[in-house]
Amino acid sequence: MDVLLSGHIELSEAVPAPASRAGIPGASAHLPGRAFVTAVVPDEDLDREVTVSLHPERQRDIPFAVMRWFMEKVADEMARSRAERPFDSGT
Repeated sequence: MDVLLSGHIELSEAVPAPASRAGIPGASAHLPGRAFVTAVVPDEDLDREVTVSLHPERQRDIPFAVMRWFMEKVADEMARSRAERPFDSGT
């Protein structure tokens, strides 16, 4: 599950939603749990590198397909945040 908050993307475990949400139309059966991989895409300073942090205290075996999906989300966020900023020619 990913959470997008101004340049932050998290890969977290999915936890069951409370039973009280069962009657809500369109409500997800799962909610984001604690993040175990976080990426930060700095959109305020294009010279800063994108960083990916692994949280070893929340050790999980991440299937390659899931990690690839997560990194595609990071690449999409990089493209989106770079596209929103006007081109700076440095002059």
